[in-house]
Amino acid sequence: MRFNGRMRAIQISSLEGPQAAELVEIDEPTAGDDTVLVDVHAAGVAFPDALQSRGLYQYKPDLPYSPGAEIAGVVRSAPAGAHVQPGDRVAGLTMLYGAMAEVVALQPEKLFKLPDSVSFEAGAGLLFNDLTVHFALRTRGRLSDGETVLVHGAAGGIGTSTLRLAPAFGAARTIAVVSSDAKAEVARAAGATDVIPADGFKDAVKELTGGRGVDIVLDPVGGDRFTDSLRSLAPGGRLLVVGFTGGEIPTVKVNRLLLNNVDAVGVGWGAWTMTHPGYLAEQWAELEPLLASGAVPAPQPEVYPLERAAEAISSLENRTARGKVVVAVR
Repeated sequence: MRFNGRMRAIQISSLEGPQAAELVEIDEPTAGDDTVLVDVHAAGVAFPDALQSRGLYQYKPDLPYSPGAEIAGVVRSAPAGAHVQPGDRVAGLTMLYGAMAEVVALQPEKLFKLPDSVSFEAGAGLLFNDLTVHFALRTRGRLSDGETVLVHGAAGGIGTSTLRLAPAFGAARTIAVVSSDAKAEVARAAGATDVIPADGFKDAVKELTGGRGVDIVLDPVGGDRFTDSLRSLAPGGRLLVVGFTGGEIPTVKVNRLLLNNVDAVGVGWGAWTMTHPGYLAEQWAELEPLLASGAVPAPQPEVYPLERAAEAISSLENRTARGKVVVAVR
């Protein structure tokens, strides 16, 4: 472990896409009076990392920057009175860049004690997806016991998180929508009750539910499947708009909402946390016991070495990723 003031990090210095990510050596951050220094063992990779590398995300860090929004590691130093102390295993949020480095400095409220049963690789793949899905299903989607949840992009990070968490929050059935047999295997491993192909999913949903439809559709994909997602909802159903990995931002004819008594609900977890102090701690207070007890299994991420960070980010852009993607920093 290095303490010489220099560290390895991934940096992006030009907006040419994931291939612009390079391994460099830079100065370590210094601890402020109100910040925690963490020796990073693993960093999560998410779809915004790919968009940021091309300047296409709504938050645009100054160049050069280190990608990555989430970390897992060990606390090196902490302010007096902080809820984490040197030696603690933690997961943390950089919100929305800076994670792919050997040392990070974070505000205490962005750090969460990691259960001993959860590896650093799994811990680095927890927060961004699980907290988003928790917000989607619990706060915005109002998931009730016994309901059915359908998730698009089910083999991706958000998709597998939904399949892991929805049963713990009361869902009786989870329907995974996938684009290949290989991704179907990932969805089944994550706990899907049913797996259906993306092509013709509306008819498959109708058959599976006896014509009733599903209570919640969680959609991180967008694109041309949006209308059929609305048509797949049962009366009182909610379509949760999480993202647009498919590229196209769909539009909705609001008469569909009125005639069928369904909702299209925005899920902007990051924006919500900025206007609701303490919300992150509330989320972790509910999730941590589930993870520690094994009631919710930790993710099983696809792990790349730090030297291959560009490939890791590319796998989100070209949609070859299976489940959560993580970069091993140490």
